[in-house]
Amino acid sequence: MTLLEGIPTLVLGIWSVAAAGLVFGLWLRLQRLRRQSYIRHAPLPRGLYAQVQFRHPQLSAADCQLVARGLRQYFLACLAADRAMVSMPSQVADDLWHAFILDTRAYADFCQRAFGRFLHHTPAVKLGDDRTRNAGLRRCWAHTCREENIDPRQPARLPLLFALDAKLRIAGGFVYAADCSGLRRQDNGNAVHCGGDFSSSSVDGGTDGLSDGGGDGGGDGGGCGGGGD
Repeated sequence: MTLLEGIPTLVLGIWSVAAAGLVFGLWLRLQRLRRQSYIRHAPLPRGLYAQVQFRHPQLSAADCQLVARGLRQYFLACLAADRAMVSMPSQVADDLWHAFILDTRAYADFCQRAFGRFLHHTPAVKLGDDRTRNAGLRRCWAHTCREENIDPRQPARLPLLFALDAKLRIAGGFVYAADCSGLRRQDNGNAVHCGGDFSSSSVDGGTDGLSDGGGDGGGDGGGCGGGGD
């Protein structure tokens, strides 16, 4: 076979590889859309709200539904982050997540369908000295902001997950303001944390994680790193 005779076979091989890559990419996209839909709409086990209300008796059923929306927003951020760590910014959403985990069979089934793997619990945190957790918070901030069409670098309002603790007056919760204009204050005895801090390197010398919210991620379902439950 001459060189020229081999060219059609080479071209066919290249096209076959390209077509296979396109099909695989479309399959990944479809899988991600299915998982997003499942996270948004999958029913939660009965009794979870009661456990959260036991800890926070001021919460109504409607309040608990709002907390569930916030937790789903966190799960969507975990999916989009493609296995990079995503920190939890809300105490009350963390309480609901912990109650969910205790229903081990239901939670394991949810994780498999939502992420393709088990999603380990990461306790709620705020910006501090731990740069890994800070990056996880910035990643969560970026994804939840973009979920609600908020500019993460110049937020005009807070995404739900970051607004929950203040909105529901959670004792010991993490209270955020979109822009503190350089000031710190108290809200119901809790320090107010600023959304603007996520785009500032003044906290820990960097903004790792903030730029990770620009797309919908890749891979096989993503998830969050971090501690045990």
